[in-house]
Amino acid sequence: MMKRMGIVWNLRRLMAERDMFQTTDLIPALAEHGVHLSREQVYRLVTQVPQRLSMDVLAALCSILHVTPADLITVTETHVQAAKPTATGETTAAAKAPPARRVRLTRPGDR
Repeated sequence: MMKRMGIVWNLRRLMAERDMFQTTDLIPALAEHGVHLSREQVYRLVTQVPQRLSMDVLAALCSILHVTPADLITVTETHVQAAKPTATGETTAAAKAPPARRVRLTRPGDR
């Protein structure tokens, strides 16, 4: 078994707890902290788990919502079954796949 780390992004829930139900509610609050993001960037920040997050944005969010980074981000651990190679060197998933078949395409009337 392999361990894979997952992230739960709690920004939307924390905003709702503070009666901030629209993503645009964050724009002026972020601007007060020196973080200037477009409406689309703020929407993605709220609705999706960010792949990269600047320390300025993280610090501003923590200050606005009066939380710590641990409140914003919950790290989860999932166990993933590792694919083991077979004697031929293929992984078990590839070994179970049906073999490729050669087909011949013909046009109507070419028989």
